[in-house]
Amino acid sequence: MSKKKQRSYSQDIVGDSIHSIQKVIEPPADTSSRILKYLLIGISILFLFLMLVLPLVVVVVNALRDGFHTYVEAVLDEYSIKALQLTLLATVIAVTVNTIFGVFASYLLSKFYFRGRQFLATLIDIPFSISPVIAGLIFILTFGNVGWMGEFFYEHNIKIVFAAPGVILATIFVTFPFVFRELFPVLNAQGKDEEEAAALMGAKGFTIFRKITFPHIKWALLYGVILCTARAMGEFGAVSVISGHLRGKTNTLPLHVEILYNEFNTTAAFAVSSILVLLAVLILIARNFVEWKKK
Repeated sequence: MSKKKQRSYSQDIVGDSIHSIQKVIEPPADTSSRILKYLLIGISILFLFLMLVLPLVVVVVNALRDGFHTYVEAVLDEYSIKALQLTLLATVIAVTVNTIFGVFASYLLSKFYFRGRQFLATLIDIPFSISPVIAGLIFILTFGNVGWMGEFFYEHNIKIVFAAPGVILATIFVTFPFVFRELFPVLNAQGKDEEEAAALMGAKGFTIFRKITFPHIKWALLYGVILCTARAMGEFGAVSVISGHLRGKTNTLPLHVEILYNEFNTTAAFAVSSILVLLAVLILIARNFVEWKKK
């Protein structure tokens, strides 16, 4: 190999793939760079402590301020249990619906080309651009007694606004794009070559999806489900508008915490908040596990 070709080959290797990443990650080991590195690390740790760790510690400390017996009493309160049940019910239904839709929509938009494809993808992203409070108001104006479908639901004795179905619908709406947004880039990058080859060999549609498509997207799907779950459990704005704050009927855990805090029952409010903190920690552990498996 000539010197010119050898030099060109070496430059391609250095500027390619993992070597280029190492070149960026490993800066020159001079004093100024080292000071800047530790300064940025310190600022990041301080910010994370003040914005994330400290509030969680405050929640736990205030929840146990009046003793463990008071904490257990607040957590096992009748209204707290009902709020937890409604939160879990809305979360399970929202995650199930959005997972099914996310798989179908991402497969459709990544494997088939048709007129209006980009418009459909834009519609799926609408919940990201609309305030949850506005979304709750839209549901009231659509399904409430004063809404354009209100008379129909009233005649058929169907209650959506200020009832559990409204809470579930609002939760589905705000978590709508999460699974789709995790699956679509993976399916789009995968292409259609493997599926088309399997189809030419006589494989059926479901077999192709189960044997070829699903192994590529399983971790992205699980990651999307985890993000959707976290968003559904913590939703406040849309649910607050459409629920009516009916204690024991339409209150989710975030709404129940708000009511307790407004009643100056801060210990109980922090105790119920600790349930959400515990669920958030479990979701965070699951998310980190999925990220590790994806790598």
